[in-house]
This record gives sequence, C-alpha cells and structure tokens, in this order.
Amino acid sequence: MSVAFNPGARYRIGGVPAVDVAVAVAAVVLLVGSLAGLLSETFGLVAGVGSVAAMATYRLWRLAIAIHRTQHSFGPCRGGGFLGLGTLASGATVVALALVPDDLRPAVGACGLAGAVVAYVLGLLLLPGAASTVGVRLRRVSDGVSIGISLAFAGWLMPPPGGMPPAALAGFLFAVGGLSIVTVTGLRAARYRRAALLCGAGTGASVLGLALITMFVSYGASDRGVLFAAIPVLVGPVLIVVGAHLADADGDLPPSGEPETRLSGYPLLSVPALLAMLAALYHLITVGEFDKTSILIGLMVIPTVVVREIMAASDVRRYARRLVEQEAHFRSLVAGANDLIMVVGEDLVVSWQSPAAARLFGLSDADVIGRAFPSLMHPDDAPNVTALLTAVLTERQSLGRPPLVDARLRDGYGVWRDTESTVGDQRAVPEVAALVVHVRDVGERRHLERTLHQLAFTDQLTGLANRRELMRTIVSQREMPGHTGAVLVVDLHGMAGVNEMRGREIGDAVLIEVGRRLRTAVGGDDLPARLAGDEFAVVTVEGPVLAYALGTRLLTVLTEPYQLPGAIVHLNVSIGLAELSGGDTVDDVLRRADLARRRARQLGRDRIEWYDAYLEEQLVRRMDLERELPGAAARGELDLVYQPVLALPDRQPVGVEALLRWRNPTLGTVLPTELLPVAEDLALLDEIGQWVLATACRQLAAWSEPGRELWMSINVSPRELAGADYVTRVKAVLAEYDLSPETFVVEVAEAKMPGDVPAVVTQLAALRALGVRTALDDFGAGQASLAQLRRLPVDLLKIDGSIIAASADQLPADLQGHSRPLIDVVVDLGRRLGVDIIAEGLESLDQVRQAVEAGCRQGQGFALARPAPAERIEAFLEDHRAPR
Repeated sequence: MSVAFNPGARYRIGGVPAVDVAVAVAAVVLLVGSLAGLLSETFGLVAGVGSVAAMATYRLWRLAIAIHRTQHSFGPCRGGGFLGLGTLASGATVVALALVPDDLRPAVGACGLAGAVVAYVLGLLLLPGAASTVGVRLRRVSDGVSIGISLAFAGWLMPPPGGMPPAALAGFLFAVGGLSIVTVTGLRAARYRRAALLCGAGTGASVLGLALITMFVSYGASDRGVLFAAIPVLVGPVLIVVGAHLADADGDLPPSGEPETRLSGYPLLSVPALLAMLAALYHLITVGEFDKTSILIGLMVIPTVVVREIMAASDVRRYARRLVEQEAHFRSLVAGANDLIMVVGEDLVVSWQSPAAARLFGLSDADVIGRAFPSLMHPDDAPNVTALLTAVLTERQSLGRPPLVDARLRDGYGVWRDTESTVGDQRAVPEVAALVVHVRDVGERRHLERTLHQLAFTDQLTGLANRRELMRTIVSQREMPGHTGAVLVVDLHGMAGVNEMRGREIGDAVLIEVGRRLRTAVGGDDLPARLAGDEFAVVTVEGPVLAYALGTRLLTVLTEPYQLPGAIVHLNVSIGLAELSGGDTVDDVLRRADLARRRARQLGRDRIEWYDAYLEEQLVRRMDLERELPGAAARGELDLVYQPVLALPDRQPVGVEALLRWRNPTLGTVLPTELLPVAEDLALLDEIGQWVLATACRQLAAWSEPGRELWMSINVSPRELAGADYVTRVKAVLAEYDLSPETFVVEVAEAKMPGDVPAVVTQLAALRALGVRTALDDFGAGQASLAQLRRLPVDLLKIDGSIIAASADQLPADLQGHSRPLIDVVVDLGRRLGVDIIAEGLESLDQVRQAVEAGCRQGQGFALARPAPAERIEAFLEDHRAPR
C-alpha cells in the first residue's frame, strides 16, 4: 500500500489500515443488528452508511492531498477528490432520507442521487488511466448517456407504464445514465484496469444502492427493504477506496493523450439499442400507442446518437490526417534514406521499390518492378542471392540477426555496383506479407577496405605483398589438407654498394625492377613478397621438384644485368628453399628457408639450397665458428703446422709449407678450408694473415743456419693479396727477422683465383720485384687456363694430386691413358716457362715414382712427410741434414 494512501497509519490488516477494517466491521454489525430487529432500522441505516461514507470520504481526500503533495500537480488528485464527494453525497443522501419527512423523501433522494452520480462520474473519468483527454471523457459520457437513455426507454415501456412519479423518474434516468457511463468508462479503461474496474464497480454499487433506496422510499417500501438496498451503498465506498489505493500504488501516471485505437463503441451500444427496439415493439403490440413521456425519452436518443456520430466523424478525420502525415513522414524518410528499399514476394519478384532508387542507383520502376530480385544482380552472384532468399523463405523461426546479401547490382547506367542487402521477413505483417530488402551501396567502403588492405599487406615500393601478407598466405596454405607447397627466400647481394655508389634513387629503381621480375617469373597461384630491404620471398603451391625449378628460374632472372638510366647494375643472388609442411609454426618455415639461404650465401652465392637437417647442423657449426673466431689470435688459439717439401732424387728437405690450424677449446681443431671462409666474411683475413706471416717468418729465422738452405711458403687468399699494403707488410716482416726474400714463398690457390686476374698479376709482380718467390697452388684443381698461366708471374707450380695416379688402371675409365701424358705436358710446360714443378698430395710410393718419372724434381705429401709442429719438423730436419 502506498504511503500517500494512508499517511501516519501504523497498524494494518492484510495491507489495510486497522481503523478502516474496524469501521467496516462496525457498519456491518450495525446493519445486521437492524435487520435482526436488535436495533432501530433508522439508527442502523444512518450509523452504518454514515460511518462507511465518512471513512471512505476521509481516505479518498487524504489520498488526493498526498498525491498533490508528492507530484506537485492538481490534475492526478482530482479523481480521488470527486470520488470522495460522490461517497459523501451518497452517504448524506441515505442519512437525509432516513431523517426527513416522507413527503420530501422522493425529491431529496432524486437530488442526492443526481449529485452522487455527477460526482462519481467525474471522479471515475478523472482517475489516472481511465480517460486521460477531454475528447475521450466526452466520448465516455456520450456512450454512457446513449446506453442509459436506451435502457431507460426500455424500462419505461415495461408494464405498468406511466406509474412512476416525476422525482422517481428523474432519479431513474440519472441512475441508469450514471451506471451506463460508469460501465463504459470501466470497460474502456486503457491502463490501471484493476483500479478502474474496482472504482467502477464501487461507483456502480453505490449508484445502484442509492437508486434502489430512492425507489423504495418513493414507492413507500418497508424499512427492511430499504436496509437491504443499503448493502450496495456500504460495499461501494469500500471498493472505491481499494481501487483508488491500487491506482496510487501502481506508480507512474499514464502519459497525456490516451492512444485510442478504437474509434467508436458501437459493439457496446448495440445491445441496449436492441433492447430498446424490442421493448418498443412489445409495447406497440400490447398497448398500441406511446404516451408523451415515452416519445420524449425515445427522442432523447437522437441527440446522443448525433453527438456520437459527430465525434466519430471527427475521430475519423483526425486519424485520416494522422495517417496522411505519417505516410508523408514515411515517404520523406524513405526518399531521403541512403538505402534502397524493395518489397520482394515469395516468388522473389520485386513488387515495390522506394523513391530513393532513382537518386541512389538511377533505377526507375520500369527497370525493377516485376523482375526477379536475383536477376538484378551480377550473374556470378545471382545463385548465392537466390539460395539465401530461399533459405529465408523456408526458415520460419527468427534468425536473430537479419541475413546479409553481398552482391553486385547493375545500376541504371549499366555499371556494376558493390551492394550489401539486409533481408527482413515481414510475411507475418498483413499489410506487407513479403520480404523487405534494404539495399545499400558499399562501393566506397569496399574501396576503402581494399586501400587499407593494400596499406597493411602490400609493400609500398615494389607493390609486392609484405611480410604480414606472406605469413597469412603461409598459414592458409598450411591449413589446406594434403598441400605440399614451398617458400623461397631470396637475398640480393650488392644492394648496399649500389645505394652507396649510385644513390638511393637507383637502389629503389633496382628493387622495383626486382619486384617486376618476380611477378613475371612466378606462377599465377604463387605469391611474391618483399620481406625487408633487399630480401624477398615467394610462396609457391608447387611440389619440391617444381619449386626447385622455380628457384633456378629466379636465379637466372634476377642475376641478369639491370639496365637503368645512366647505370648498369649487377647483383648476386642466394636462395633458400623450405617446404611449407615442415616445422611447427610459420616462423619455423621462414627460419628454415632463411637457414638454407644463408648456406647458399656461404657456399658462393648465385645458388639455391634446400633445407634439410644436415644443413641446419652445418649452419649451427658456422654460427659457432663466427662466434668464437674473433680474438682467436689474441687468445693464442691459432697455430701453424709445417709440411716439408723434399727433393725427389735424394729425398732431402728443400722447403717447408706453413699450414694454419685453429685449436679452439670448444670446437676442437679447425682446418683452413673451414676457417678461412668464416674469416673472410667477418673481415678477419688481414688480422689472421699478419699473424701467419709473422709466425712463419720467425720460425724460418729460427731454422736458418749456415749450411742449411731452406725456404718457407705460406698460403695467401686473393683478397688478402690484393691489399694495398700487403707487399709493404711482407717487406717489413722479412726485414724484422733478417730473412732473405728468396727464402720466402707466397702461394695462391688456383681454385681461389678471382676473375680480376690483372690485380693478382700486379701484386705477384711486386713480390717478385722484392725478391720473394711466388707459387700457384693446386694447379689442375681449378679453372686457370694455360693462357692465364703464361700471364701469372710465378716461380713455382704445384701440381694437384688429383692428376697424379699411381697407375693407369686406378684411374676412372674416361681418364685412363691420359693422366701420364697430362703430367708430361705440365712438366714440359713448366720447363719452357722456367717454372719449377712441385708435385703435391703424394699419398703413396707409386705416386712418388710416377712424379719422378714425369720429371718432377720436388714433391710433398704424406708419402714423404706429414705436417707436424715446429719441434717435430726441427727433428726431421736434423735427421735429414745433408752430409758436409
């Protein structure tokens, strides 16, 4: 129960104040005592009805005051106030009828009844939710009056006609009209129905009881009958109070302006009108004529019907204007919307389109209406559109989110436009009974998406995919069942020099041309990408064999000269290849391909390497070497071993070759074939070369003594030899250890001979001018031609052991019969050029014999002497000292 209903009440019974319960019980006791003859009829009637009326009036007025105070408005509290007046009027009328003389009772009853009816009707109409506008209230009154007059006319014609006094007739008319208005208002209440029904029932009970009391008093009924008629007067105020309490307890008041959805109350009016018509027919049959009062009451129906029709016509015009306004508002919204709206039937045929079609897509009604919706779309998209619309038509339950249709729509100018359509199933709405499709142009959005995709997944310089797009492609390819693709990582060598020597613009032009060549060389399903700087990659869908063939094709394409304005650029390329199915993640795939690329770079560039487990072991070994080699000379880890060179006729030592060894505590002994490439990549050749030069010269000085003619040779790479200060450094070291230049030999391996032979020739000539002897090592294992041999200023020619065989039957089939003549040719050539021949790599006595027979005067190899530390070589020299 609301606080506003009964402020200050402490004790309640079932939510009702105990005082009110006590008053109601006392009134019932008084009335029952009067009926039982224990009390005076007048006393019981006056006391019971008066106490209940006083209690109800008090509660209703307190409620009105509380509502006024809490809501600061007089409107919501008027209903309770008028209901309180009605209760007060009904109670006062009953008390007055019990106290006034008999001749005044009809007039008092009629007046009191009229006042109570007016107050009750006003209070009920003003209750929140019962009738919130003046027009609705007038309609309620008009309907109630029409029903009341119809019922009064029917009741007047019932026999015995014409016997009702004027005061009773007036009361009868007021009672029937008031009951009708109350009934219509209660049944038509839009909100707070429980409160309206209870208040209406209470009001009806009070009016009915008061009308019966007035009738009984007017016709001189017994007091016991009056007491029975007072029962509704007791019940009515209680129902009114409870209903008013519910109206207050419901909380918020309804908004002003009741939404009337029914224009008239003809179904409700038809029953009383039918009763009036039947009563008139019965009266005409039985009596044969109508008196003046009957005619007057019958004529009173006409004004109420006219008023009701006028009000109905006004409602119709008002709602017609509202519909027109709503339609105009709807058309303005649809016409100004950014979506094209189409109504599509179950046969998928368009039956209506919004006026925005011409503005948005240049489509007229003739272009669209009567055609199937999928036929408006691109032929490639039409099947998907048909399938989706069919699914919507067959799916009766709610789909949650409206389905989307992505398709291209041909506009009125013949251009295909990217569209996105939302399909709404409105078949359950009788006014629509079709699918409603909202079509919007998403061309700009798609263009923006493509632009963002290009920015996010495309390299801006070359136009190729970037690393992010490459990773996405590898992920998608790996997820395909049974897929056997591969990734190739391409590394360009020489771009740093291009940028430094020719400028950044030329470097960018080269990269752009690389991107163009990649796009031309790969297949349609392959993805070329730029990873970073001068590193590129290609994801191919082909298997291992075709992927390797693609790598070979890329080598050919990318190593061709780059013809640029004012410049010709040459690049070297290393390619690593790995299968997409290998590794646990995408990073593993790229790591494997990159390891293969690094191996290709280590092995000489312009080549392609396939990843395998052994390759990874080699690369790990390589990384260990690169980590440990810096500072090896300073840590004392470098060492030289020496292999004697003997004169073949008498087997006496004539020279010693210094061989480099790296003795690392972790990696063990590392030979030059593995050490020198790492040192070259780490730019440590000069540091190591200086150490070898100084150590070899110091050892040669220690072995030099009168009577021992011994020379020392060291191996030098072409890059070290090409150093501008190499000759000067050799001269300084020889001078430091007081060595004769003729005792020192510089060897250059034929296999490492660069393409720029003139630079090597210049340095070798400078050494010979200094007095240092020069040698070409491993002759026959490389690609040096005889013409180049004529140009090289060398003093010694060391023949590779691969062309010296122990016997002809041990040679391969394609070389049998040719090895001995080849040795003879080389030895004869050396004699003609004035070059001493040294046969190296002699592993057996047969090879030694063959070298002697060919004319070689000096040799070295395991068959003669193995490489050994300086101490053992010194002992070897002592053992082979020539006799004096």
